[in-house]
Amino acid sequence: MNNFIYNIPTKVYFGENQLGNLGKEVSSFGKRVLLVYGGGSIKKSGLYKRVIQELMRVGEEIYELSGVDPNPRIESVRTGAKICQDRMIDVVLAVGGGSVIDCSKFIAAATFYDGDAWDLSSKDVEITKCLPIVTILTLSATGSEMDDCGVISNLKTHDKIGRHHKLMQPKVSFLDPTLTYTVNAYQTACGAADILSHIFEVYFNLNKDIEMLDGFMEAMMKTVIKFAPIAIAEPTNYEARANLMWASSWAINGFIVGGKKQAWSCHPMEHQLSAVYDITHGLGLAILTPRWMRYYLNNKTLDKFCQFAINVFDVNKDLPKMEIALKGIDRLEDFLFGSLNLTKRLSVLGIDDSHFKEMAKKAATPNAFQPMTAADVENIYRLCL
Repeated sequence: MNNFIYNIPTKVYFGENQLGNLGKEVSSFGKRVLLVYGGGSIKKSGLYKRVIQELMRVGEEIYELSGVDPNPRIESVRTGAKICQDRMIDVVLAVGGGSVIDCSKFIAAATFYDGDAWDLSSKDVEITKCLPIVTILTLSATGSEMDDCGVISNLKTHDKIGRHHKLMQPKVSFLDPTLTYTVNAYQTACGAADILSHIFEVYFNLNKDIEMLDGFMEAMMKTVIKFAPIAIAEPTNYEARANLMWASSWAINGFIVGGKKQAWSCHPMEHQLSAVYDITHGLGLAILTPRWMRYYLNNKTLDKFCQFAINVFDVNKDLPKMEIALKGIDRLEDFLFGSLNLTKRLSVLGIDDSHFKEMAKKAATPNAFQPMTAADVENIYRLCL
């Protein structure tokens, strides 16, 4: 087991009617705020008006960057950083899901970088300073509200690249489950798949580790499997929305890592899918994950897949091991493509194999759960057609 340091400096306001604390928290960082949001759903829901009222109540000078896309673009980062530089912004307020928050993280870092903002992802240049980031979460999925990671897309180069940095960790996050009541069934399902994938990337690991972390991860998986269908059937079910929201944060805030050094598997493959085809991130992960599992089910990984099947899906532990493992993957497919009603194949989305070879080279990951060569990645892509 590896040594590790665990530190979560994000202050979280969880629950209903917490936005009364927004003005106090934002104003503690300064008087000029950049409000970042997406396509306008926060205006339809009334959230935008509430946020503006809270900011005006404490005398904030408000500037805005709207129109942040899913799979956020580097162009939005450049625009936001320019506003911050020109207007001497003190704090960035991200109101939305993971795309808006990720974009805001890079804006906060690019404000103090003299070169092109894309360098922060593509060249891994040093980040020495960031504007403070405050978030109001409206979609349970990426966990970006409570971690130091962001992912940005460059559609011109067909790249989607993530970056971790402690300075990009949000200072304060507001997690009100009622703000996700208007999230539709499709986005709720994609969010659930994303949460599960964050857990899988850590859970499927052959290193000796702290056993309690496996139990914690299995409990979170069962939480998502239980409450995602309820949230889809009953969009205003507070218990379901609250459980998904808190699972989203804890799936990727570093707690479950416990010193593991292993690289992720399905996320590199999906980043190439959404970089080239601009599909929803959670959907791409849902399509890839069961195929990745079947591809890497072997004598070396069998025990871990059996543990997953027995502890998460209650598969009969007295069956032959290979049967147990396969039943676990079957149950996961039933959940993703049955209970969540997500699309099962890339071909249904109009995707063919014309870019697979190029994508596979970028997604190859030798130090993953099982080493993934470019040929392996291409094979997994083909299994998804």
